[in-house]
Amino acid sequence: MDISPKLRLFVEGPLAEGENLDLDQKQIHYLLHVMRLQAGGEVALFNGRDGEWLARAGEVSKRALVMTVERRLRPQAAEPDLWLVFAPVKRARIDFIVEKATELGVSVLAPVFTRHTAMTRVNEERLRAIATEAAEQCERLSVPEVRPSASLDSVLAAWPEGRRLILLDEGGGGAPIASALAGGSIGPAAVLVGPEGGFAKSELDALRALSFATPVGLGPRILRADTAVIAALSCFQALCGDWRAPSTVCSTPPQTLSKG
Repeated sequence: MDISPKLRLFVEGPLAEGENLDLDQKQIHYLLHVMRLQAGGEVALFNGRDGEWLARAGEVSKRALVMTVERRLRPQAAEPDLWLVFAPVKRARIDFIVEKATELGVSVLAPVFTRHTAMTRVNEERLRAIATEAAEQCERLSVPEVRPSASLDSVLAAWPEGRRLILLDEGGGGAPIASALAGGSIGPAAVLVGPEGGFAKSELDALRALSFATPVGLGPRILRADTAVIAALSCFQALCGDWRAPSTVCSTPPQTLSKG
């Protein structure tokens, strides 16, 4: 297998041999003025559809850069169909949640407002940028979708058939998460994490009554929301997800747009 270049970027356009890609101005600035990319320099590109491709810089000017796609480094691969449904928290912690959930293979990030959610708005565009940078860094072949924020009630009312909801039940109403996920065959799933103040009792009662919900516990300690996200997603990936496959990750991480 080819070794990916140290520079790695997510692009929107199609990737195929011989394609010439015009990058956006932020990417051009980063490659030319931060990383000092020269004509002939190599960058790994991915778009979430066509795998990862080697591209080479053509003629370089102060504000223009065209990358020519040369060959595919990795084919697009299937990833776990795992959503994270979470109550927004303060800025630094929500950034951390999005970054780590992306690294842990989440396919959809869905912010929801609950009774005790302290935040009143979410900057979805900022979350998309954080998710993109995290995907570039961790060598994912996709960027998770960031859904518009919505009320928990509306999200549950439109819940898709066949998707299991793993409810992080801070009230002690669920089985230990390892027991609940034992067997490793769950299918499409979502992890639901409540706000820092916890779910309201009426919310927990309603959630526990859902036929598609599985309440689980994360041990005897009360965890912050961002800690609970990492713990739950790690358990899922270890028991049901792609951590069960042999690792092919490079020992040296790529450099990405977040380094600017």
